[in-house]
Formats: sequence, structure tokens, C-alpha cells
Amino acid sequence: MSDAEHRTHTALHIVKGAARMVLGTKWTASTYVSDGHGMLVVSHGSKPSEEAMQQIESLANQKVRESAEIRVEELLRDDAEKKYGDEIYDLFPIPSDIRVLKVVSIPGWNVNACNKKHTQTTREIGKISIGKWRYRNSRQMLEIPFDVEPSIGGKSL
Repeated sequence: MSDAEHRTHTALHIVKGAARMVLGTKWTASTYVSDGHGMLVVSHGSKPSEEAMQQIESLANQKVRESAEIRVEELLRDDAEKKYGDEIYDLFPIPSDIRVLKVVSIPGWNVNACNKKHTQTTREIGKISIGKWRYRNSRQMLEIPFDVEPSIGGKSL
């Protein structure tokens, strides 16, 4: 996984946290990362407004600028579930034979079981730009594509 993919994968957690704050979404249906491009698909009961989607982008970039710590814990599955409940899971299951989970958390923002590599802080991600999003009413799924632009010295290019 490249440095761009580490930043983009970490951005998934930032975008998911922002979507939850703005829209109340909880469950991720799927994700995709390739270099500086990502896609987050979340379960949501209605089509959001353009203003709500702009607010998600704004909150995500605010969190990036905060330079918040990305915490990664390795916990026994039972301990992770006791500590975080079902917050660590998505709609795609983790096989039951996996007994140790890596849990990624951005305190007060997002927590997820995730076995990918992440940045150490949110500032390392760079600027997040949400692209043309799409709501699939028949499946009640919101597709949120985004791009991550690298930064130099904490300033977006």
C-alpha cells in the first residue's frame, strides 16, 4: 500500500465520522481506495441535501486541520466488543475465526475495526474533496466519492 493509499484510507474514517455527525449514518456498506481516490458507501434512509454533503466535506477538512491523533489498538475480539460494542463493525462481516482485531479510533469522531495502515495524525491526510455523490434509493445507500490532495508543511497544495 502506497503513502497516498495510507492517507486516503485514513480519510475514509474522517469522512465516515463527518457523515455520521451530519446525517446520523452508522453502517458502512463498502469502501474503495486507490492512490488518492476513495469511495465510502453508507446505509442511509433518504437522499441528503447538497448543503448536508458540503457540511460533511467542511467538517472532514476541519478534522484534518485539527491534527487529531489516529489511535490503533490490537485487542482480543471479545475485549474490543466489550469496549466499543457494535461501533467497530460495518455491514460487511469480519469472519468469526478472526480472534484479534485492530481497532482504529479518532477520539470523539470514529472507531472501526480495520486492518489497514493509517497515518499517525489527521493532518497528514491532506485536503479532502468530496466528488459527485450519489444516492441509491432502491438500496438506501449513499455513495460518497472523495479525493485526497497531499499537503506540504500542513498547507494544501
